[in-house]
Amino acid sequence: MTEVWRAAELLRRWRELAKQIVSFTGEKKDKEIKILLGKLQKYAIIGADADIDDVLALELRNLLEKRLQTVIYKKGMSLTPKQARQFIVHNKVMVNSKKVSSPSYLTKANDEIKFVPGFAPQLVVAAKQVQKVEEEKQDG
Repeated sequence: MTEVWRAAELLRRWRELAKQIVSFTGEKKDKEIKILLGKLQKYAIIGADADIDDVLALELRNLLEKRLQTVIYKKGMSLTPKQARQFIVHNKVMVNSKKVSSPSYLTKANDEIKFVPGFAPQLVVAAKQVQKVEEEKQDG
C-alpha cells in the first residue's frame, strides 16, 4: 500500500506543478510546460502530442502501469504480479543492462527489460502445473 501512496504523491506533485504552470505567463510558461511534458513523455505516461490538460487528467492507474513489476507481468515475463515482484527483488531482472531490485522502478519508454544471463523461468511448465491443480480442485 505504501507504494500506491508514493505513486499518488508523485502524481499529486505533477498535477500541482501543472496547475502552477497554467498561472504563469509568457516565455516562462512555455519553458515550464516543455520541461514537465518532456519528463512525462520520457516515462511514456503521456503521448508526444499531449498538452498541460493531459497532465491534469492523469490517473493513478497511468502511473502504476509504468512500474517495473507491472511491466514485467504485462509483457508475459511472469505468470503473476507477485511472481514479477519476486524476480525483481531477487535480482533476476535487468533494465538497460543494469540489475534493478526495486519493483516500483518507473520504466522509461525505451528501456530494455530482460532477465539476467542464465536465468530462464519455465513459465509454460508452471502455467500447466497451476492449470492441473485447478482442474484437480474442480474434480475433487
